[in-house]
Amino acid sequence: MAVESQGLTIVINHPAAEHYVQLIRERFPQVRALAAPDSDRLEWHIGEADALLAFRFPVEVFDKAKKLRWFQCTGAGIDSIFPIRERVGHLKVTNARGIHGDVIADYVMAGVTMLHWDFRRFLQEQKDRQWNPRFIAPLADKTLGVVGLGAIGGTIARRAKSAGMTVVGSKRDVSVPIDGVDRLFPSGALEEMLPLCDFVVLALPAKPDTVGFIGAADIARIRPHAFLINIARGSVIVEAELIKALQSRAIAGAMLDVFEREPLPQESPLWDMPNVIATPHVAGSPTNYTERVFSIFADNLDRFLKGQALTNVVDLSRGY
Repeated sequence: MAVESQGLTIVINHPAAEHYVQLIRERFPQVRALAAPDSDRLEWHIGEADALLAFRFPVEVFDKAKKLRWFQCTGAGIDSIFPIRERVGHLKVTNARGIHGDVIADYVMAGVTMLHWDFRRFLQEQKDRQWNPRFIAPLADKTLGVVGLGAIGGTIARRAKSAGMTVVGSKRDVSVPIDGVDRLFPSGALEEMLPLCDFVVLALPAKPDTVGFIGAADIARIRPHAFLINIARGSVIVEAELIKALQSRAIAGAMLDVFEREPLPQESPLWDMPNVIATPHVAGSPTNYTERVFSIFADNLDRFLKGQALTNVVDLSRGY
């Protein structure tokens, strides 16, 4: 059934709230759009919201959101809603799945190249004016494993395959082949997959059952010369166990864009480790992020107003 657009109120809780408001008013002048970039304005307006556009679901004001019918997340992960997912069965939840894959694949392949060539060492040698030639094996001789072959993981796999690499991966359902993946493993068979890899990329969704998914036992299965890249969430790996493995050189190194605590605490040893590249959760941040999100949101808003099925709907029971 179509929704009456006159009087429909959308609250935007996001640092770019004013930009989203402008885009909504230009495309949907009949819709009321309210900017609530901070907690005070969110608390003030949430009771008016029929729809909410935000990066995280504000569980702290959920009880005041009496009219709320739809939550559009500006990211792919909707883990912020999990604490109350048993109470939001009436709510349509959609995400921005599909807008991050290409730029995250850029990040991963840049990381693969930097780690493989040990560019940190090259840069230090340049600084020290040292001339140390060396031989490097081609990436096409290497195997990359992707843990989690959703939209992002699948894009990473295809990009690695285009570089000539052997690609293996794990996912819950292995009945359907994935383009670019030479061998599929079920998610419970990492003990078979990890020892095959020269690079292990974590692309798991953030869910209660993926917290600490990679611990000491799985890290120990990664070969000593291999590297780990995490673009999922910091919570999917036990960070203390990873740090131990990196310090002891049980694995060669890591490129990490996400951490258990963000910003990364100043006292974290990851800042200074010579075999670690740490970045501030930027892998999925293209310069036109707002426009990419709005293209999904605008299509969904049009569907919402017409009473049609939304795209990018999240199954809260599965978490993605």
